[in-house]
Amino acid sequence: YPVNGKPLLTYSLEMMGKVVFDGDVVVSTDSKQIKEVALRTPGIEVVDRPQDISGDKASTESALLHALHVMEERKGCTYDAVVTLQATSPLRRAETVKACFGKYEEDRDKYDALLTLTETRIDYWIKEGADHYRRLYPDAPRRRQDREPIYIENSAVYITDRQALIDTGSVLGHHVNGYVIPEREGVDINEPIDILLAEELIRNGGTI
Repeated sequence: YPVNGKPLLTYSLEMMGKVVFDGDVVVSTDSKQIKEVALRTPGIEVVDRPQDISGDKASTESALLHALHVMEERKGCTYDAVVTLQATSPLRRAETVKACFGKYEEDRDKYDALLTLTETRIDYWIKEGADHYRRLYPDAPRRRQDREPIYIENSAVYITDRQALIDTGSVLGHHVNGYVIPEREGVDINEPIDILLAEELIRNGGTI
């Protein structure tokens, strides 16, 4: 989908072109159109995803494990870790990805996975029964600025030890730690309104 005239996928691929690391950038897809977009960026590998792990109900991890197997056979190597960068996060910066790499390496004696988080002080409510709602944290202060922050999984970056991904079938591995990134970089496009927000942020250099 074009975001400010550029395919959404291209934002992530161009961003990774600014990150120096020892590894390969791979796009897994069953779409001819997405494959063509990916191959416009130099240095990108494409793995053709089988139909049985494609579609809306297929898990991200099934695609990762398939791509890992294909790439290790293609390159004749064993990778150390898998970095998952969903195409729906066009505002993540190269500096943030490099910082995630550093945090992951720093904590590898304690954690085998890392994910990015966004801080929030929203007052969440949950539904109970057919027509009743209650505060998720009833003792939290009413004033937003007085509440303790909580953190949202924003899906911008995941890093998972190779063996932990294979063993658990999850990007969260056995033991995951979080890394907080700016809210604007955690914008995750799931609905049409998210596209409008992302376009405005991109046009204004990440701030509105």
